[in-house]
Amino acid sequence: MTDRSAPRRSFKHYLRNWLSWAGLVLAASALFAFLLLVAIDQFAGHRNPYVGILAYVVAPLFFLLGVALTLLGAFFQRRSERRAARAAEPLVIKIDLSRARDRKVLAFFAAGSIAFLFLTALGSYQTYQYTESVQFCGQRCHLPMEPEFVASQHAAHARVECVACHVGRGATAYFKTKVNGVKQLYHTVRNDFERPIRVTSANPRPPQAICEQCHWPKKYVGNVERTYRHFLSDEKNSPFAVRLLLNVGGADPNNGPVGGIHWHMNVANKIEYIATDELSLNIPWVRMTDSQGIVTVFKTPDFRGNPANYEIHRMDCMDCHSRPAHKVHTPNQAVDLALATGRLDPAVPWVKAKVVAALVKPYKTKPEALRDIADQLRKDYPDPAVSGPIIREAQAIYRVNFFPEVKLDWRTHPDFVGHKDWNGCFRCHDGNHTAVDGQMSIKASDCKACHLILAQGSGEMLSKIDARGHNFVHIDTEYSDFTCADCHTGGLQK
Repeated sequence: MTDRSAPRRSFKHYLRNWLSWAGLVLAASALFAFLLLVAIDQFAGHRNPYVGILAYVVAPLFFLLGVALTLLGAFFQRRSERRAARAAEPLVIKIDLSRARDRKVLAFFAAGSIAFLFLTALGSYQTYQYTESVQFCGQRCHLPMEPEFVASQHAAHARVECVACHVGRGATAYFKTKVNGVKQLYHTVRNDFERPIRVTSANPRPPQAICEQCHWPKKYVGNVERTYRHFLSDEKNSPFAVRLLLNVGGADPNNGPVGGIHWHMNVANKIEYIATDELSLNIPWVRMTDSQGIVTVFKTPDFRGNPANYEIHRMDCMDCHSRPAHKVHTPNQAVDLALATGRLDPAVPWVKAKVVAALVKPYKTKPEALRDIADQLRKDYPDPAVSGPIIREAQAIYRVNFFPEVKLDWRTHPDFVGHKDWNGCFRCHDGNHTAVDGQMSIKASDCKACHLILAQGSGEMLSKIDARGHNFVHIDTEYSDFTCADCHTGGLQK
């Protein structure tokens, strides 16, 4: 029976125990960490999407843990007082500052609480800084992002922080990124994320405004010389190089003539298109608005749909530079580079064909792939002195370009710069896009508008430079109307 003569106690009375006090300190520290993280994020140079996980997931969890400890201490205190009500004085904390022991205990608790708050502030700041690092994005929290992290290490943006590109401008983009970060954490913990992870409306690519934080669309680049070194898949691994003068051009008439490849990004022009697939491989409809406001629509003969029923995209940087920071090399590219730099010996017969064939086989896991690649190349080259270096390089290529556990390799995300392994430019410049009025078409065979072939072939042929540009020779036959990607797929040729 309840002792009705006992005085009613307030809830605050039952908090007079060390467990409840510790819980209150923990809850106060969590609240302090939340406010500190939000303040740091607001005054930072750029927004960090992962602070949402810290501020809105981790800090509230510690706050709830502190509240739970506080309530648990109150529960134990109330139960202890009821049990001791008839026999002794209630078991509550009584601090008598005239006693040396009480002064020491109180001083220790106060010092511990202050130290805990200081460590909370320091830890929150250091954790915030760590979540901005590339290592956090690619190696710690985002295990599904391993392919993107590895690919970024040998790309032009290797020293750019992930958050510098993957957070849009404005409060709306900032909030969406925070929500998406918590969602990614949930799916990572459950291990049910999409394989491979693709760009979707819920996980969009960085907008052009992100690129323009560092890159200026109107910049006049002019002509850029590039030499592309290839090796044929024949017994001699015959070298074949193409020395190009790329007409990158620009869009600022104050620094040079408007034109070249970057004409497409001329701010005075507007190029719009319709893609009928998620990867933008098929573009049957294009609309161009020039600097005078004249509109010309081009379409392929088989496109009979109503443009109003499709999403119309305005062309921007990433329609060509589709893999600017996470470039996964094709097997042909990777093996060509290894041969050009001496990591693979071109004197070994059929080495390019053999290595590419071993790389492109379907594997379920990376350990299985590395083992089978070694076994296959040992069969092809029984001499350990020959097969050893080849196996090591083939396995190194596989590690950084193939990720079977998440079903990602060079075929997953198209790279639209150029037109060798993906149609890229030829998605529109295929000679099949004709103006609605029939007066003009998007040119397909005017190669010299974008680049000049200064020299091509090998040996002496590479010294025969022609400033007017050579006609392209495909090994030993002059170019005729064909599309490179019809045969060149990045792996074994069709």
